[in-house]
Amino acid sequence: MRRRGTLPAGVMLEGAMNARSGRPALTRPDGTPVRVLVVDDDPDLAEVLSGALRYEGWEVRTAGDGASAVAGARELLPDAVVLDVMLPDTDGFAVLRSLRAVRPDVCVLFLTARDAVEDRIAGITAGGDDYVTKPFSLEEVVARLRGLLRRAGMARQLEEGPRLVVGDLAMDEEAREVTRAGELIGLSPTEFELLRFLMRNPRRVLSKTQILDRVWSYDFGGQAHVVELYISYLRKKVDAGRPPMIHTVRGAGYVLKPVAR
Repeated sequence: MRRRGTLPAGVMLEGAMNARSGRPALTRPDGTPVRVLVVDDDPDLAEVLSGALRYEGWEVRTAGDGASAVAGARELLPDAVVLDVMLPDTDGFAVLRSLRAVRPDVCVLFLTARDAVEDRIAGITAGGDDYVTKPFSLEEVVARLRGLLRRAGMARQLEEGPRLVVGDLAMDEEAREVTRAGELIGLSPTEFELLRFLMRNPRRVLSKTQILDRVWSYDFGGQAHVVELYISYLRKKVDAGRPPMIHTVRGAGYVLKPVAR
């Protein structure tokens, strides 16, 4: 059993503590987090890898065998998969074939044993995009995934600066400009602040009380109808003639989500 505070076998400390090291964030083209599936039957290794990838701001799921990997891919629809060659119920090459059937363009990074040259050759021949050998550094895994995603056109690097992006909705906080699908949207100061709060919390349900506290910053005496009013104003401008992004969650509040594709 691994001692608390130690890294699992196969992971080197180099790069483990500086996973982002000042790099700009990498997102999917629609501005949502990159999705990665980590497949390894060593739960400690999967935990460490997942932590490093989540630190990049990515959405990560894990699977411990081939069957759960394929099931997880159907749910997550990952942009990339970190896939161990040796699994308890099958091998990574068979899993890769099943993954391609679910997600043909998914980027696959194989994990192989240090001296298993035949695994590396077989992995690339089977359609894997890249591989790393054990022991590996977390920094190397992250760097290779970033490279694969960029080359495949499945991710983009966010520009530096005060810019928020959710789906095709973009906000330049300094210029105080909002666009959707490239079309400029004129907002009042209060509408702008309300939308900014929603965009800083995409996919998160925000209650009327939370919105009042953060956007208006003072007590409205429980007059939550002001939130409903300004949400309706935003919908007329942001969602007019387009698939809706602002949704009401009955009894809970409001949520801003990119349009599903």
